[in-house]
Amino acid sequence: MSLKNSTNDFFSLGLRMLAGLLIVLVLGFFITLVSGSAEAYKEFGLSFIWSNDWNPNYDDVGGTLGSLPFVVGTLLTSFLALLISIPFSLSIAIFLGEYFRKGPISTFFTSLVELLAGIPSVIYGFWALFYLVPKIQDLKNSLGLENNGFGVFTSAIVLSIMIIPFSASMTREVMGMVPQGLKESAYALGTTRFEVIKDIIFPYCKSGIFAGFILSLGRALGETMAVTMVIGNNNEIPKNLFALGNTMASLLANEFAEASEDTYISALIFIGLILFIVTTIINLMGKWVIKSLSRSA
Repeated sequence: MSLKNSTNDFFSLGLRMLAGLLIVLVLGFFITLVSGSAEAYKEFGLSFIWSNDWNPNYDDVGGTLGSLPFVVGTLLTSFLALLISIPFSLSIAIFLGEYFRKGPISTFFTSLVELLAGIPSVIYGFWALFYLVPKIQDLKNSLGLENNGFGVFTSAIVLSIMIIPFSASMTREVMGMVPQGLKESAYALGTTRFEVIKDIIFPYCKSGIFAGFILSLGRALGETMAVTMVIGNNNEIPKNLFALGNTMASLLANEFAEASEDTYISALIFIGLILFIVTTIINLMGKWVIKSLSRSA
């Protein structure tokens, strides 16, 4: 009994140390970003968040900096990518989780999904640059829009493909947690497979499915390379879904290495802080919705 208690105490101590380490890391990230962005906050104040001017030309006329175009671009591309990915993620999860749970077909498609998850983002960017951009350009030409295939919609399509494996895999795992007896009882009452999925599986694991989509959204918010290559890198608020734009992550990738003025560097770090806060808020909101769904289940 004493050995068991000692083992439990050891694991409990280890968990507390791990939790403390994670808290220290998160606080370290936050404090570093806050201290790095202090000069920009002193220069522009909170108006930096809703200002839509981005002119870091300090050598000539002085700079005017604001983060709103990049916040809008980040949220627009990420949420549009999530909306595009949802039907495909659910379809893959249902196909592999209910119709082909085992066998060569399941193994084949599961391997494909895992392969998609492991492809580097720069490869997605190259594919989008040489294949997707010309297709979107043809679509925009047919609609009478500007003659290029770059923009928010193009980057959203790339992001949706990148996050499908994560949400599909998690949705499949959650669907697999539904008690088999519950489904067999429904089948015994004469329900069809579609009715079991709609009336038994989805209500039972809706909070887990939502959690998978929130995790996918978190990846979309911070994606850099693939978006940078196809979004157009225009520092203005997108006027429509096909317009050129920019995200916070792609702006940092493009301009941080070239920044020389202290205020310019601090403004870029300020944008990193905003991205950190936006991601945290969305995750907290997601957890709140998950808890609400769990209570109502």
